[in-house]
Amino acid sequence: MNDASYLTGQFLIAMPGLGDPNFDHTVTYICDHNEDGALGIVVNRPTDMTLGQVLHQMELPAKEDSVGAQPVMQGGPVQPERGFVVHDSGAEYASTLEVAGGVRITTSKDILEALAAGTGPRRCLFALGYAGWAEGQLETEMSANAWLTVPGDPEILFDTPIANRWRRAAELIGVDITALSSGAGHA
Repeated sequence: MNDASYLTGQFLIAMPGLGDPNFDHTVTYICDHNEDGALGIVVNRPTDMTLGQVLHQMELPAKEDSVGAQPVMQGGPVQPERGFVVHDSGAEYASTLEVAGGVRITTSKDILEALAAGTGPRRCLFALGYAGWAEGQLETEMSANAWLTVPGDPEILFDTPIANRWRRAAELIGVDITALSSGAGHA
């Protein structure tokens, strides 16, 4: 694949017939995709935890209620104990990857300290775990019609209510995902 074929910065929208309970009705933001595989964060599967609870466990109480009230996403089945902050551009942190269109992902504690202090990114999403694909695995799933891809959109990522993200992401390319059948076919 050439660089233009990679899906970094795209949304993967689970097709109705995907069949993997880890990804049923999910939108996954692809943070890195290259010849070695892909890493993404599921952005529409909240856990029963809030960011405030996570910060409290780390002895970093949130100064702002709005930060503490943010839901924690189940980012994927891989390393569910590891935290990821998907956020807009702004300050630099120790372990940040520029994804696309001003969206970044950070895994270092300093961003959590900044969020707790009220000086963190203006728009962010916190997730535990990630979705990972080995070399060629995502491409195989794509050819089996398991996923629909659309350009990532910060509005959907940060501002759209969680329950609406799956439908709204598909609408970016004019698809009513709720009207699709769970069976797939090839012409």
